[in-house]
Amino acid sequence: MSWLDQLPENVEELKRAGRLQQNGRSAEALPILDRVLTSATDPTTRAYALVLRSGSLINLGRVAELSTAMTATANAVREIPDPYLRGQMHAFAALGSHLQGNIDRSVTHLVQASRALAAVQENDSETAWGWHDLAMAYSYLGFHGHALTAIEQARQVGAAVGLAPEIFAAPGIRLRNAVSLDHQGDTDGCLRVLRDIDAELTRYVAIGADQMRPGSRAAYGYALARRAALGEETEAVAAEWLTGGGDSVRTRDLNHLGHVCLSIAAGKPEHALTMLDAVPVSPEILGAAEPARLRSICYAAAGDHAAAHAADRYAFRLAAQRIDRLRDGYLDGVAARLDAQETQRDAGRYGDETLTDPLTGLPNRRQLERYVGSMLDRGERAAIGVCDLIGFTAVNVRHGRHCGDLVLQRIAGVLNRVMRRGDFVARFAGDEFVVVLPGAGTAQAAEVSRRITAATNAENWQVLVPGTPISLAAGWSEVGANGRTLSAALAAAAANRAPTR
Repeated sequence: MSWLDQLPENVEELKRAGRLQQNGRSAEALPILDRVLTSATDPTTRAYALVLRSGSLINLGRVAELSTAMTATANAVREIPDPYLRGQMHAFAALGSHLQGNIDRSVTHLVQASRALAAVQENDSETAWGWHDLAMAYSYLGFHGHALTAIEQARQVGAAVGLAPEIFAAPGIRLRNAVSLDHQGDTDGCLRVLRDIDAELTRYVAIGADQMRPGSRAAYGYALARRAALGEETEAVAAEWLTGGGDSVRTRDLNHLGHVCLSIAAGKPEHALTMLDAVPVSPEILGAAEPARLRSICYAAAGDHAAAHAADRYAFRLAAQRIDRLRDGYLDGVAARLDAQETQRDAGRYGDETLTDPLTGLPNRRQLERYVGSMLDRGERAAIGVCDLIGFTAVNVRHGRHCGDLVLQRIAGVLNRVMRRGDFVARFAGDEFVVVLPGAGTAQAAEVSRRITAATNAENWQVLVPGTPISLAAGWSEVGANGRTLSAALAAAAANRAPTR
């Protein structure tokens, strides 16, 4: 049974509205949701309808209505103790805040969405869509590594309930990653990602995949067209994929910029420049630097290399401003701030500020000792993991201590994201972190270790510390078993330490 089937009323209408929204037909979904809100009396039904309605407004670009809609949604969801509903609401709120230009609020919603969805006990198709929408929010804000991790979670949850993988193909995530690389001057990296998107499309077409979402068409079409604008031929015809993508602002802008790219590829740069001037596009779709970068490609194709250089410099400056604001360390900084706020609200458990590591916001060694001591006093046992960073010394040498601090903050965020509810994470010393899994044994520790590895490997270290790969070495032991103390458990875990796989 899905989450929706447990609602007492309007289930079929909500399912229909959800399908329409997923298939790029938000304008048709909106009146259905308004009718549900007129007739429904159940609080959970109304809350879910308001969440979907916010998503429709975002898709349609009706930014002026978002503040009122999101306030009503937040008030309704606050009364419902359901982690999926909170996660979905925060994912849409992140997108809405981004469209309104409120980055701090948007990033805070991202952290809250991730934590809420991770707390869902019984996954179903709605939870998979929640992870999908969170992945989209990460991607639009420029957190490409987090977006890839979230969309993989969506695929895994979806596969467990029988959803086809192409439903969560989400080519737009990698497309935004590709153009971001190009904006920063890495055109070769951009082309590698675009080729991967093209190859994925070819695979889906070859197997006759018929469950691809219409919204994916525009992203595939633009990836093909952008590759053509950079001088590479593609097997698929971009123009065919730049149609039928639904009624969202995203689809409209991708279609327009895609035809700009096709004009460049056809040897008509002057026409492409006219198209760029004729129709403004949202800077949120592919980043504010994309029109400037396309303008540079147009000038280069027309032989005006001075103008192309100036346009490239402008695109690079816009991209640099975005990176400065949205560097992944900022996301983890918000997560650390939320952790600090939670610890301050629970003084009985965590004590004063001297128990918190100021860089990562994680509990420090003293807090770890108090936490485990209290657990042992209650006669409980736990798995203990000691995690060391591999490559961290090279980061400080090649990039400086500031980048080293950003790496530590990001690892802290990775560990926080993959922990189970009730697990404990601390920064022990330097680049060493300790995780405590209450009541866990070998099997649970191995699963958490696998999740830590996957999340660490999914991070885009190349953007943060180019040329310096980062990985983790982890060792595990038990505390409370056979009278083993924390010190003994840490020593045993350190002795077992090996690169995570």
